[in-house]
Amino acid sequence: MRSRRGRWAALGLLGAALASGCAIGPDYKRPPVTPPEAFRNQTTPSETASLADQPWWEAFGDPVLRNLIQEALGGNYNVRIAAARVQQARAQAAVARSAFFPQIGYSAGAVQSKGLQNILGIGSSSVTTLYLGGASMSWEIDLWGKIRRSSEAANAQFLASEEARRAVLLSLVSDVAQAYFELLELDTRLKIARDSTRAYQDTFNLFEDRLRFGVASQLQTSRAEGNLAQAAASIPEIESQIAAKENQISVLLGRNPGPVPRGQPLFDQAAVPTVPAGLPSALLERRPDLLRAEQELVAANAQIGVAKSLFFPQLSLTGLLGKASPELSALTGGAATVWQAGGQLTGPLFQGGKIYQNYKASEALAEEAKWKYEQAVIQAFQEVSSSLVALEKLAGSEVEQARSVKALEKSVQISNDRYLYGLASYYEILESLQRLYPAQYAEAQIHLNRLLAYVQLYRALGGGWNLENPQQPPSATTAAEERSACAVTQKQC
Repeated sequence: MRSRRGRWAALGLLGAALASGCAIGPDYKRPPVTPPEAFRNQTTPSETASLADQPWWEAFGDPVLRNLIQEALGGNYNVRIAAARVQQARAQAAVARSAFFPQIGYSAGAVQSKGLQNILGIGSSSVTTLYLGGASMSWEIDLWGKIRRSSEAANAQFLASEEARRAVLLSLVSDVAQAYFELLELDTRLKIARDSTRAYQDTFNLFEDRLRFGVASQLQTSRAEGNLAQAAASIPEIESQIAAKENQISVLLGRNPGPVPRGQPLFDQAAVPTVPAGLPSALLERRPDLLRAEQELVAANAQIGVAKSLFFPQLSLTGLLGKASPELSALTGGAATVWQAGGQLTGPLFQGGKIYQNYKASEALAEEAKWKYEQAVIQAFQEVSSSLVALEKLAGSEVEQARSVKALEKSVQISNDRYLYGLASYYEILESLQRLYPAQYAEAQIHLNRLLAYVQLYRALGGGWNLENPQQPPSATTAAEERSACAVTQKQC
């Protein structure tokens, strides 16, 4: 009995010693990426504060929008799919770690034979029955780090899936905000279309009255009616776009299509011309898509070690402990014990270049992942810079467009007064109206673009990156407790 235990102990010590061998293949190092000293059009290059530090419930001030975002984070199907993928990746990482441990199983069976020598040395011309039962063990010793590299790759994929989930959350927040602001812009366009229809209706009524008394011509009246019909025709089209946008938001919320509540009107939504962007180097640590790309690079780098280990021999330990007897009662009687212990060393000799080409493919895959990561970093800098430029330039554009709208509104009023006093023709009124409403549309579009640039900047910076739970805002009780704690510790929160 002691000799058996000694053998098992020796095998265990051997396995532990061999398992501590080196892991071949390159260790991961982040590719050298040189971020710019400042984003293009960044007002204060050395600022450390960033818009991305704000959680979404502070970045967007409209209470209705905040409620829509919170509902979307709880019900959106892409969020649920991303969470399920995280669970899959976590399970796959656990599967990869299981290879570190011995694989232990059991078996039981009964065999009948005639004229064959069985393992107990019993042989005869008669039919014999042999009952078998026992436990088996196999253990692949990680000589070259194959299992460690596989586990490293699986763990990196798990972390990548978690970053992908955070990217889905950030994308969803920005998608809901963008769709909501576009809905408010459509509401504004609808109001402008209705106002223009009423204005054309008043003009048409005026011409009808003047035609009845022989003051206006039929040509002027017909053109006024045509402009009225054209303005009225745009209303159903915009209403259709509003319904489609509401349906889009409903899908983002994870509910059936239906109406969507509104909060502040479009022009009451604050669009900040300049916002803190933070340090460009911090972008590498806060954007989930960059972190995901880096973890995928880590996984691809680890697969090189897995492929390289296949060049070398693999060592496996096996063991068997059980009972075998021609009588079923002997299996539980303490007798007829059988055991087996051994090791197996296997390695490749010739496989037609299969292992080498697999190794080269893993190197190329890691190279591809590296270029994808560096490309994603460059694109991230570009997105932030473009959003900063848009915020700055659109602010000046909206000021000038508002000035244009105000002047055209005054020109319409003057044209109407001049026409009533016989100092101008209808064409002067028509020209003023035809200039005013497109200018109002343009003003609404510019303000929308400013809001969308703000949303895109929040997304490009990886907004809410430092939140423990980006899905839920803190409760009123939690917020009050945090403020009380700050007051007690005299810390600025």
